[in-house]
Amino acid sequence: MRDFATSDSPRVQAQLDRLAALSLPQGRFGLETITALCARLGNPERHLPPVFHVAGTNGKGSTCAFLRSILETAGYTVHTATKPHLVRYNERIRLAGRLIEDDALADLLAEVLDAAEDLGPSFFEVTTAALFLAFSRTPADACVIEVGLGGRFDATNVIPAPLVTGIAALGIDHEAFLLRPEAGVPADPLARIAFEKASIAKPGVPLVTQAYPSLPQAEVDRTAAAHGAPLLRRGRDWQAVLANNAIAYSDAAGSLSLPLPVLPGAHQADNTALAVAMLRAQSALPVTPQAIAQGIQATRWPARLQRLAPGPLTALVPGRTVWLDGGHNADAAQAIAAALADKAPFDLIFGLMANRSIADVLGPLAPLVRRAEVVPLPGHAHHDPRDVAMFAQSDLGLRHCYPAFTLDQALERLAADPDATPTLVIAGSLYLAGDVLRRNGELPE
Repeated sequence: MRDFATSDSPRVQAQLDRLAALSLPQGRFGLETITALCARLGNPERHLPPVFHVAGTNGKGSTCAFLRSILETAGYTVHTATKPHLVRYNERIRLAGRLIEDDALADLLAEVLDAAEDLGPSFFEVTTAALFLAFSRTPADACVIEVGLGGRFDATNVIPAPLVTGIAALGIDHEAFLLRPEAGVPADPLARIAFEKASIAKPGVPLVTQAYPSLPQAEVDRTAAAHGAPLLRRGRDWQAVLANNAIAYSDAAGSLSLPLPVLPGAHQADNTALAVAMLRAQSALPVTPQAIAQGIQATRWPARLQRLAPGPLTALVPGRTVWLDGGHNADAAQAIAAALADKAPFDLIFGLMANRSIADVLGPLAPLVRRAEVVPLPGHAHHDPRDVAMFAQSDLGLRHCYPAFTLDQALERLAADPDATPTLVIAGSLYLAGDVLRRNGELPE
């Protein structure tokens, strides 16, 4: 499995080309290689500012965005590590509030790649070691670090003692890795996912979670106890409900009335609440209710139900409101559909990676769509747009679903359609979302 990135900087591109040659060695799971690599680099993971460590199937990136925004509003300096990037690799490493500069990134990747040459590391192990190195060398008050894949064997799980850990929404995703056969693990798929995510728990470190169905909840409870982590469960140890156009939040420390986030969708209110619960589970970095409220409203997170600004791409479909989302699994698609239900019927441009289920990702959206154009994802293994269109017509009842050769062709067709809806949604893939942001001149900052 590889990630893809390009850069306008020749120095960065040279290192990205080296990264692109790496993959996850078949059959190797564990933390031995990242542990050895970190040791060669002086164990930077042991010298980080206080860490907020966030796992989950969906919502972990948004939760990290809320954490960062609230902490910065409170006056703290924050390093942030999120993944994947949308347009530039630099988005993965934010140092003291700013994306890492090209020259610093090139030097950092070269240093880690050179140190790792004989270890056979994966892309993820190298990139994780690089962010640890960057964060350990630049002063800050806190780190917000997103888990990449799962939790138990994710390279970030070598962090020895985070300040607090958290788990966002759970769902079935990355089955080849997270549901691979193994003795002594839960048989139920969602309980197995819960086990993998909850295994970021550390002794004495609060683990803050959403509420889950009974089997995965029981596995979270068991895993937290096995690791000696105090568990703070939504619905038991903290509460958050929507009431009077606000979030009514409460925990052992008291109650708060929180504003709804600018990011649309009820799922973002859930992510907001998780971030607040994580902040209130620790005392090293206190935040006031005012900073929490202001930070929530200041949070932005690209390609998560993002309304595109006027730009070169939106100009191709004049008079349309264009929404962009990179959600690419069943739970994400259901959240998108719920958030956009009041805008139906809308037109859709859709692209999907080959390892994703058409029914899972397009199915929840299909009843809301008037016309869909299916596009390829150049440079990535994707579903053939003809196959998606055929499945949508025959199995999802989406009669007006057509394959397009390019994104430009899809936009041209929709622009020329006299029955086009006022709302256009572009969805299905973070790779597609990144291409859209780049072409519209909205680079994540």
